[in-house]
Amino acid sequence: MSRLSCFGGLAVLLGLGGGLALASAATQAQVAPGLRIEVVATGIPRPAQLAFTASGRLVVLSHGWRGDSAAEIFWFDPAGPMPINASLAPRVVIPFAEGPRKSALGSLAPDPNSEDLFLGEENGNRIYRLTADKRLTPVAIGLNHLLGGSSLATDPQGSLVVLDYASFESQLRSEAPLPPSLDWLADEAYHGPLVFRINPDADVPLPRRLELVAPIFPKRFAGRVSGEPLNRFIAVVARGRGELALLSSVGELFVLSSEGDLRRLARLPSGHFHRTNMAVAPDGSVFVSSGFHIREVYRVSPAGVVASLARDLGDPQGIAVDRAGIIYVAETALHRIIRIVPSTP
Repeated sequence: MSRLSCFGGLAVLLGLGGGLALASAATQAQVAPGLRIEVVATGIPRPAQLAFTASGRLVVLSHGWRGDSAAEIFWFDPAGPMPINASLAPRVVIPFAEGPRKSALGSLAPDPNSEDLFLGEENGNRIYRLTADKRLTPVAIGLNHLLGGSSLATDPQGSLVVLDYASFESQLRSEAPLPPSLDWLADEAYHGPLVFRINPDADVPLPRRLELVAPIFPKRFAGRVSGEPLNRFIAVVARGRGELALLSSVGELFVLSSEGDLRRLARLPSGHFHRTNMAVAPDGSVFVSSGFHIREVYRVSPAGVVASLARDLGDPQGIAVDRAGIIYVAETALHRIIRIVPSTP
């Protein structure tokens, strides 16, 4: 294993497998009629996030066996022989930043126009770019609280979508005063989610200061909102026509239009949604991987009809859909990647 460069000092390590390979436990997962589960890769230490790169490779963000690094990143060819023994596969190991900051990287979004990856700090406020040549650079800072799961996404144009949450207290912690155009965000009447869409390749100094960037949601706030505030958005995915699908912490699925208008599409079965991930299929359906407490994978049709595709999974976290519509899921508790495919006749 060799040092390439420093995270914070932005160090990245490139290495070959080694380490422990835990045997994956048998799963009692059940799938909907007409579907079956195939094992794609085993021996991945706590896989948390999945995505497909522009070239079609499956990329996996792992938290490692011992939790002594910010992340481990694997790349797999989903068309190759399976199951893949990930304990023998090369990976990039990203150490924790030097100093008191020990934030793990808990969100992942691929650049649709390159092999680059955007990585967000779980429960932190920074976003990084990992380039194809394994260099790590800061892209954005200044968030209030970036969650893990699908709190980052990219759209087909390459814009980066980021979820955050505003409160009066968070504005007091801001490192710089807000510009006049954003004074309304400091009004203590607004507590709720923020959605940003930025061009990470814009000709501006990096890292971007997101606390100084106008969100696409909410639109300019005017007056006190009656009733309870919106629940936190915990997952986002880009749909067609510039739309975004957004999942709230209580399982409400919304669609945010390109004009910034929000409408509710569906409500998932009740439960505790945590480290929840989403992916979108070619037909516009949204797939939700519901995490440790619920342990199901849902499909939400473009019309808002909810169906359970699989249940009793081993902590389903990351989810991705390939160009053929095949669903890939990270079973974190079983240290493996599976895919849900149609049953053979």
